[in-house]
Amino acid sequence: MTATEQLKPRTGAETGGGGSRGRWLALAVLVLAVLLVAVDATVLGLATPSLSEDLEPSGTQLLWIGDIYSFVIAGLLVSMGSLGDRIGRKKLLLTGATAFGAVSVLTAYATTPEMMIVARALLGVAGATLMPSTLALIRNIFTDPRERSLAIGIWGATASAGAAVGPVVGGALLQHFYWGSVFLINLPVMIVLVLVGIKLLPESKNPVAGPWDLLSVALSLVGVIGVVYAVKEAATHGPTWDAGLAAVLGAAALYAFVRRQFTLPAPLLDMRLFKDRGFSGAVVSDLLTVFGLSGLLFFLSQFLQLVQGREPLEAGLAELPAAIGAVVTGLVAGQWARRFSVRSVVAGGLGAIGLALGVLTLVRQDSGYPLLGASLLIVGLGAGFSFTVTADVILSSVPKEQAGAASAVSETAYELGAALGIALLGSIVTGVYQGFTAPAAVPAPLAEAAHESLGGAVEAAGALDPQTGHTLLDSARQAFVDGLHYASGVSALVLLGTAVAAWFLLKGQKLQEGASAHH
Repeated sequence: MTATEQLKPRTGAETGGGGSRGRWLALAVLVLAVLLVAVDATVLGLATPSLSEDLEPSGTQLLWIGDIYSFVIAGLLVSMGSLGDRIGRKKLLLTGATAFGAVSVLTAYATTPEMMIVARALLGVAGATLMPSTLALIRNIFTDPRERSLAIGIWGATASAGAAVGPVVGGALLQHFYWGSVFLINLPVMIVLVLVGIKLLPESKNPVAGPWDLLSVALSLVGVIGVVYAVKEAATHGPTWDAGLAAVLGAAALYAFVRRQFTLPAPLLDMRLFKDRGFSGAVVSDLLTVFGLSGLLFFLSQFLQLVQGREPLEAGLAELPAAIGAVVTGLVAGQWARRFSVRSVVAGGLGAIGLALGVLTLVRQDSGYPLLGASLLIVGLGAGFSFTVTADVILSSVPKEQAGAASAVSETAYELGAALGIALLGSIVTGVYQGFTAPAAVPAPLAEAAHESLGGAVEAAGALDPQTGHTLLDSARQAFVDGLHYASGVSALVLLGTAVAAWFLLKGQKLQEGASAHH
C-alpha cells in the first residue's frame, strides 16, 4: 500500500457523515458496546454467590460458568476481527449486538448449570463480534493520530470503567432483584446501540480481503480453547492426561493455524504484523498485564463479600478506585507518551501496578479499607497508562485495512490473559485454600462443601451450631486470605517482569504525530 493511497482525503460518507460531531457521536455508540462486554465480564463475580445457591453448580461447573465466556471470546476474536474486515465492521457489530441482547435473556432465565454454561458460551460468540469491530471502526473514523489517541483513550477508559462499574451495577441489582437481572440490563443498552448505530456508524471494510477461511477459524478456536483448558485443568488438578492431551491438541492446532496463514493469499491473520517489534511488544505486555490483574480482581470481589462480609453493592463500590484511576490516566496517556516516550509511560504504568499488587500481600482478614483502596487506585492509574498506549501502538503499526485483524490480536491477548490469570492464579488461591483443616465436629459432607469454595464454607457454617460454624468460617477465611497473598505475590512479580520487558521491546517506539504522519 503506497503512502499516497493511505493519505487520500476521506469523503464525508467514510468518516460518518456529520463531520466532527458525527465522529464523536459514533464513538459514543462504540463505547456503549465496549461498556457492555466489560460489564458482562465482571458482573458475574458478584452474582456468583446467589447464582450458586439457586442453580447449585459443582465447583467445576462454577468455574466453567465463569470462564467459558472468556474462552469462547478468546478463541473467536481473531476470526471475527477478520470477518469484520471482510463483510463490513458495522454489519458485524450490529448483528453481534442483536445476538448479545437475545442471548442475555436466555442467560438470565437459565434453570440448570448446563444451560447456564451454554448460554454464557453463546454470549461469548456474540461478544467476540463486538470488541474488534469497535477498535477497527475507531481506526477508520478518526484519521488524525492525535484525535485517534484521544478516542482510544476514551475507548480504553470505558472498558476499564465498565469492568469496575460491573460490580457496582451488579451489587445494586442483586440487592433488589434476583441474579438474572445482571444479564437483563444488557437488553436496553443493546437496543439503543443498534438503533443509533444504524444511523451514525460508517461502514468500513478491507476492499481486497479475499474469502473467509473456515479451516483457519476452526484451527484458531481449537488451538486457543485447547491451550487455555489445559492450563486451567493442570492448575486445578495438577498434570493429568486430560490436560496433557488438550495442551498437545491446542498447540498442534495453533501451529497449523500459523503455518496455514503464511500460505493463504488472504490470511485470517497476517502473521507479518508480528515482525513489527512495537506491535509484538504491545501485545505481549497486554497479555501479561491482564493476566496479573484479572485473576486478582476476580478474587478480590469474593474477599470483600465473603471474608469481610460486605454487601454486594458495598463490595462493588469498594473496587471503584481502580476505574477512576484508569479513566484519569487513559485520557492523558497519549499526550504523555508523545511528551516523554512510549516505553516510559507503558513500563512506568506496569511497574506501578506491580508495586500495588505487591502491597496486597499484606492484606489481612480485618484490614481497613484505605490500604485496599489505595492499592486499587494505583492499579487503575497504571492500567490506564499502559493499556491506552499499547492499543494506540497496535493500531498505528498496521495499515487501515487490517485494523480489524490487528485489534482482534490485542483483544485476544486481553481475553487469553484473563482466562489464564483466573485459571493459574485461581488455582493458587484454591490450592492454598483447600489446605485448611475443618473442626473435628463438622460432618463430612459439610466439610467437603466447605473445602470446595469459600461460598460453600459460608453456607456450611450456617448449618452448624454457632461456635463450630464460627471456627470453621474463621479457618476457611484465613486460608482464602493466605491464597490471596500468594496470588498477589505472583501477580506482582509477573507485572514487574513485564515492565522490564516492555522497556526493552518498546524502545524507540513513537505514536504518530499529526494528520500527515505516515507509518
